[in-house]
Order: sequence, then C-alpha cells, then structure tokens
Amino acid sequence: MRSMLAQKAPRVHTRYAYYEMKNLTHDFGLVTPPEFRAFEETLGWCAKAVDALADRLAFRGFQNDSFGLSDVFAQNSADILFDSAILSAMISSCCFLYISADRDGFPRLQVLDGSRATGVIDPVTGLLREGYAVLQSDANGLPLLEAYFTPGRTEYRERGTRTPRIMASDAPTPLLVPIVHRPDAVRPFGHSRISRACIALVQAALRTLKRSEISAEFYSFPQKYVTGLDPDAESMDRWRATMSSFLTFTAGENGETRLGQFTQQSMSPYTEQLRTLAALFAGETGLTLDDLGFVTDNPSSAEAIKASHENLRLAARKAQRTFGSGFLNAGYLAACVRDKYPYRREQLYLTKPLWEPVFEPDAAMLSGIGDGAVKLNQAVPGYFGKENLRALTGVEADG
Repeated sequence: MRSMLAQKAPRVHTRYAYYEMKNLTHDFGLVTPPEFRAFEETLGWCAKAVDALADRLAFRGFQNDSFGLSDVFAQNSADILFDSAILSAMISSCCFLYISADRDGFPRLQVLDGSRATGVIDPVTGLLREGYAVLQSDANGLPLLEAYFTPGRTEYRERGTRTPRIMASDAPTPLLVPIVHRPDAVRPFGHSRISRACIALVQAALRTLKRSEISAEFYSFPQKYVTGLDPDAESMDRWRATMSSFLTFTAGENGETRLGQFTQQSMSPYTEQLRTLAALFAGETGLTLDDLGFVTDNPSSAEAIKASHENLRLAARKAQRTFGSGFLNAGYLAACVRDKYPYRREQLYLTKPLWEPVFEPDAAMLSGIGDGAVKLNQAVPGYFGKENLRALTGVEADG
C-alpha cells in the first residue's frame, strides 16, 4: 500500500501545484536571454476550471433518510466537509473520507486528499476492500501516523513504535470511503479536472506571457542603429546586441554614416496567440472566454448564461451522480459506527442524494417554471409539489 501511494502522490502534488499557481514554466530556452530565464509568470486557468464547477455543486441532503445520515454529516461541519471533499476530488481525481469514532462512539469524518490515502476499490459498490492512509506527517512530508483499514478493523502505526494500535468497528467494510470524480472501467479512481490537456495549454500560455514580457522591452524602447562607424570601435556581444536599444554597424565600402530606428515591436501576435490558447482551454473545460478574462458579448439572461455553459452543466450533473454515491457510502458506514450494528448496503436503496440546482434561476425563469407547473398540474393533478419544485428552483417552501 505504501508503494502504491508513493506512485500516485507525485501526480496529485502536480495537480495541486497547478491549482495553487505554484507550477514552474517549462521554457525551451532557445531564444530566451539568460537574464529572463528565471522570470516566472502565473496563470489561474486551472484554478478557474476547478472552482467554476465545484462552486456550482451544493449538496442539500438525503431523500428518504431513514437512517439519519443527514444528522451525522450535520454534526461534522457539513458545509465545510462537502465543499472540501468536492474540491479535493476534482483536483486529484479522488479524495477519501476517513471515519473514526469519538469518545462517545459518535462517528467523526475527515477529508484526506489523494496524496495521503489509497486502497483497493470494489467496482460494484464503490467501497474499499482494504485501504491505507497517512493521517499525520512531519514538516518533510514523512509519515508520523499511518492507518491500515480492513473490514471491521483499523490498524494504527505511529513512528517509533513497534506495536500497532488496533481499533475494532462494526462496519462491514473499511472505514475509508473514496469520493471519486468521473470514474470509468479503466480508472475506477476517476479523472482529475486538471487534465493533461489543461496542463499543456497552461504551459503554452505561460510561455506566451513570458515572451510578451520580454518583447515589451522592445515595445517600450524601439531599437536604433548607426552605420559607418570605425571598424576598430568596441563591438557588442550577441545577447547584448539582442537586448540593447542601440545597435552599431561598421562602415561600408563607401564609408557612409547613417542613423536609423527599427519598426516598433507589436504585441498583437502574443494577444492573439493567448486568446487562441484560452479558446482551446475553454473548450477543454466547458468554460467560456468570459470566464477566462476575455470579455465578449455579455449574456442578457440566466437562460443565455445557462446555454453558454451547457458543457459545464453536463459535467456538473455527472459529478453530482458520482459524488452523491460516495457521500451515501460514507453516511452508511458512519451509521454502522454510530449504531454499532453492521447494516447491509442494500438497506439504503431508497435513500437518494439531493443537490441544489446547478444554475440559480432568475425572476423570469421562476415565472416560466411557475406557469409550466400550473399547466402540468392541470393536466396531471398533483404532478408538481414542494419537493420537485425545490429541485428545479432551489427555493425552499415557506411553511
């Protein structure tokens, strides 16, 4: 398990570096002067791609919650827990909810990112068959407290101690639950929102920004030249001539001396290249150019905004399905810990995760929903009620 985690952790750290804008720019170094090679640009496109989707996912609770799962999450800072798990899963493709019991036997839930936990997943239930997590680390990232999870048992190992501390539980599966973003048959632990294409496009954009900064020196101070100087005059080295605002050339055959200025450098090619990269990044992530800072015609209504983010809406729906299953699994195991009874996963088949609408409706959209609800209820009495209207509008009924 340690070696499995060691293989995955660097990829997670890379994604977090791009999300936190701490990544380095891979410069080819072909024409960049040495003085500018240490110059670093930052770009928040990857963070925007994650936040634009994560901020639209608001977990509301559970329907038919006969086991009291919402109460368990509510007593574990649900607002912070859900948002932290969603954000971490989108960055690293998978995060984990670690479940333990406090002194009174009530379940505690903690979010662990993908660089601190791993396991062997059951593709049918989405639960782990066995798991491993680093619960505490020192300043150098070395484990201080590790945990090994198996059904009905959690084994804790502290650095410097030989005998592990064993905690038994009534849960039928390990108390480490994966929260996965976009899993498939090949990659059951999902895919990161920060894909390889996003990383490559951000690197290209950063190199474009660096070149534009270098070219800005020439844009601000156009190069000048003088011809006809004495051949014995002091000459410039290659890089100094490239970066200097004044160039000299020795006298020609007729001995003429002439002053001149090169055409001023233009920033337009870099702007167009950056805009092209932004369009590719927007297509990759379901965003628009407005989201990435390139102002276009502003949509006039909530419906127009929703239509321009159709791909983002579909990605949010997909994320709701996979995250909802993970939260339901975590609540199921927490209920087993709380009640000290090994419930079967099939007993929760009626419990459904509930989410707030991906796009909040404006007044015009609320009016349209109301008219449609009235007409449908006239055709099929009782078709629309409080619950499905809440799911459409996100507005809770008064009373």
